Amino acid sequence: MSDILRELLCVSEKAANIARACRQQEALFQLLIEEKKEGEKNKKFAVDFKTLADVLVQEVIKQNMENKFPGLEKNIFGEESNEFTNDLGEKITLRLCSTEEETAELLSQVLNGNKVASEALAKVVHQDVAFTDPSLDSTEINVPQDTLGIWVDPIDSTYQYIKGSTDIKSNQGIFPCGLQCVTILIGVYDIQTGVPLMGVINQPFVSRDPNTLRWKGQCYWGLSYMGTNMHSLQLTVSRRNSSETHTENTGSEAAFSPSFSAVISTSEKETIKAALSRVCGDRIFGAAGAGYKSLCVVQGLVDIYIFSEDTTFKWDSCAAHAILRAMGGGIVDLKECLERNPETGLDLPQLVYHVENEGAAGVDRWANKGGLIAYRSKKRLETFLSLLVQNLAPTEMQT
Repeated sequence: MSDILRELLCVSEKAANIARACRQQEALFQLLIEEKKEGEKNKKFAVDFKTLADVLVQEVIKQNMENKFPGLEKNIFGEESNEFTNDLGEKITLRLCSTEEETAELLSQVLNGNKVASEALAKVVHQDVAFTDPSLDSTEINVPQDTLGIWVDPIDSTYQYIKGSTDIKSNQGIFPCGLQCVTILIGVYDIQTGVPLMGVINQPFVSRDPNTLRWKGQCYWGLSYMGTNMHSLQLTVSRRNSSETHTENTGSEAAFSPSFSAVISTSEKETIKAALSRVCGDRIFGAAGAGYKSLCVVQGLVDIYIFSEDTTFKWDSCAAHAILRAMGGGIVDLKECLERNPETGLDLPQLVYHVENEGAAGVDRWANKGGLIAYRSKKRLETFLSLLVQNLAPTEMQT
């Protein structure tokens, strides 16, 4: 299993290289945008896009994993269709060919004969990437490969990726929009139980060299399986947790007056925003991208990511959910949490990743229908939920 995680780290970095390469030339980038077909559209956006970068990243992840782990490809699921229509009306199925030249030829068909662009992209696609984390080398975990499913969101926050803003300032470390909100999400789950086991979040655009204008990224990962919990922020979190525990134990005031922070979508319902303002005060941050908002929780920049609508999907949440599980947190169904009686002692309603929504069509089959809350501490989540319920109108809890 750790072999699979190591390979996922490599392919996520290759994917990040593709995302960066597709943004280098504005003229090239304009060629890479294709509107999504009706069945694939996210109803949250009036206009949604499929970029060639999206599809290339998804196909590279699929093909690389299949090459290393034969048979796994059939259980790799993604947001994107790999079919394109060029200016001539020709339908082209994009796939990763065995050689750079063949991939360039196929890309050339998608890009209406733009040979320079096709060859540049093919080169990045076929480039080997070495990306390791020493802490993974010390652990060997075995799990039957045929019990694993993989959700891929090749480029989350496509709108920010296309817009490409580079001069956005962060608010207490959180970017409201811009390229920093773009993430590549790969989540591994148990196909029998739907429980997330491994997650990789690659953030391709973290910092830009002022001289070369080239971007550097950052990769985060987590593994939670059969009592083994590991993640890339282990040391940082251990130090932070020990200091937090010390603070909570030194006085009752901290325990009874918790200060919460939350990241939300700018499209969040006003009723939720109003309740949050009473729970969190001014520590509410708006940000783009479901993957990025979840990453803010992983990084410890906020306690909670809350979203009340049904326009996030399994590919948006699986990667972060696995990392948060490794940290002792998770991602739960918001609607079920609001309806739950904590005194029953029932477990929190964790999201699962193996079952379609009954009666739904298109992408809605895999929507997180009840909304979600991502968190790092179960104890703090319970306190947060009790405060949220107290501050929400009864009618809002039933919607």
